[in-house]
Amino acid sequence: MKIIRSIKGMSSFSQTQHTRGKTIGFVATMGALHQGHLSLVHKAHKDNDIVVVSIFVNPIQFGPKEDYRRYPRNLKRDAQLCEKVGTDVIFYPDARQMYSTNYKTCVEVCDLSDVLCGKFRPGHFKGVATVVTKLFNIVRPDIAYFGRKDAQQAIIIKKMVEDLNIPIRIKVMPTVREKDGLAMSSRNAYLNKEERQDALVLYQALILAKNLIQHGNTSPSDIIRKMRGLINKKKSACIQYISVVNPEDLQPVDKIRDRVLIALSVWIGKTRLIDNMVIGP
Repeated sequence: MKIIRSIKGMSSFSQTQHTRGKTIGFVATMGALHQGHLSLVHKAHKDNDIVVVSIFVNPIQFGPKEDYRRYPRNLKRDAQLCEKVGTDVIFYPDARQMYSTNYKTCVEVCDLSDVLCGKFRPGHFKGVATVVTKLFNIVRPDIAYFGRKDAQQAIIIKKMVEDLNIPIRIKVMPTVREKDGLAMSSRNAYLNKEERQDALVLYQALILAKNLIQHGNTSPSDIIRKMRGLINKKKSACIQYISVVNPEDLQPVDKIRDRVLIALSVWIGKTRLIDNMVIGP
């Protein structure tokens, strides 16, 4: 397994592989890898000749009061995990390479970026779309893999690729959960023992919503009210949002007639967690 730190080196490697007729699968990460990331690498390994994982904590997707400085970084551990699951290359650039001092260009997917998490994290998805576009241009993969846990991010990236005619296939893979249902996330490491237990309520609330819909409840407002009631029983929980939206355009639905995306963001103590589920009646 190689670790490539320069943009020029990564581009040259990809060019060589394409010249040889090899396909490249790509998993973009910010490090602090867990089984959710590794499941994407497994899938990329099955589908492609070469697998590239990027590790880059992207400064422009963090707000001024967010956790960019304390976001976990451990290249040695991440590299060991990547090597175990068959990664061929880790692309590990630094911020000075990715964003020069006079950097002025950004990519923004309108409308989809302003709802759900975007409503509370202005500029976040512009930062995501910008760095993913840059990574796509550098790595030039055939297929890129993203997790469904970050549903809004995946929808935005698929739309960006479609609108900008980027010749890459996007595959969105199922959310990977702990045995007790908690969605795997790098930020789970911030939780203490009590908070870790309270965090289970996100998944429990989604299962409650699923059961309500499957038993004929078609009222988003009633479902959200009952989810709120469950979550608010946890002392460490503070709800940021719960939304029932169309899974294509992320617009709220007034009545559940078809599949919906139920997405939520909840602060557990000082840690912001997200989860979602696509549910049909």
